[in-house]
Amino acid sequence: MKDHQIQVRVRYSETDQMGVVYHGNYIPYFEIGRVEWLRNKGISYKSMEESGIGLPIVNMNINYKKSAVYDELLTVHTVFKSQTSVKIEFDCAIYNEAKELLTTAQFMLVFVSLKTGRPTAPPDYILELLKTFE
Repeated sequence: MKDHQIQVRVRYSETDQMGVVYHGNYIPYFEIGRVEWLRNKGISYKSMEESGIGLPIVNMNINYKKSAVYDELLTVHTVFKSQTSVKIEFDCAIYNEAKELLTTAQFMLVFVSLKTGRPTAPPDYILELLKTFE
């Protein structure tokens, strides 16, 4: 499956005085979604890093539609979009408990060698996984 969903509860520390999630705190929610997307496909981000491959974000676009609030249970929806040579892209969305769309985002990440800091081809096991989505 190209997509994965995970739920995250809004913590008090992620909100402002009005109980609304601070805009910068959506980025970690999306990161949880991407890491769990990989885990759900049998890929440990930690193991990937231990083998010398990192996956930093090089571009992101976030569109805020409606606020999330304290103690709300959010659903982070992560969808694999595409992969080319050293890049991988995801489309993401966050919904509240009423299934209202709160935020959408697109992320582009690049596989890099942690040894050199330079872009590198994805490991074969990731390429094999991504081929199943074509």
